[in-house]
Amino acid sequence: MSEFIKVANTSDLPAGRTIVIEVGGRTIALFSVNGEFYALDNTCMHRGGPLGEGFVDRNNLTVQCPWHGWIYSLQTGASPMDSMARVETFEVKVEGEEVMIALD
Repeated sequence: MSEFIKVANTSDLPAGRTIVIEVGGRTIALFSVNGEFYALDNTCMHRGGPLGEGFVDRNNLTVQCPWHGWIYSLQTGASPMDSMARVETFEVKVEGEEVMIALD
């Protein structure tokens, strides 16, 4: 069973913003897009770029790595650039003002 850990308050992450957090020895990018929160491993599979610094496409719910342009789905972590490329995603839930992610 996954354990949810508080990582931020909703006020820390206004709409359209991203923060990078360290949780359980992992670096995770936390995105606020269109009223929803998404959490991905912060490291691009291509060359290790920081996804938390990437361009977020609110319409397609994707993030583009700032280093070489690889794209990842905020929902699934899959990349249309390479069918084998996928970054880890983390379940996010909001309780009151607390944003929490699930770690296995």
